[in-house]
Amino acid sequence: MDKKLPGIFANKIDKPLGNNEKVAYGTKEKQVEKEDRSVGITGKNINQKIRDIFASPRYVYKADVKIVTKNGTFKKKIIGQNNIHLITIDNELLPISDIVDIAFID
Repeated sequence: MDKKLPGIFANKIDKPLGNNEKVAYGTKEKQVEKEDRSVGITGKNINQKIRDIFASPRYVYKADVKIVTKNGTFKKKIIGQNNIHLITIDNELLPISDIVDIAFID
């Protein structure tokens, strides 16, 4: 039982190591903040108002809203949203960037 175990093979390191020094980080780049358009007394921007509408207990499938845009005021029934548009029940796409104010119709 006094047998000698074989040695462990290890490569010879003959150059300096810097494995983690050449990693690119995307967060070091300058981030452009979105424009904060605060509207009304509540001080919420448009994206917060839209999130509040879709998170409201009044919203089940469609929401009757009054939308104020750069081109005028509209009463629409919105059913959804993608990244840059609100989707109405009439299958219209309303650009969120054009919306100045949005609120439920009472």
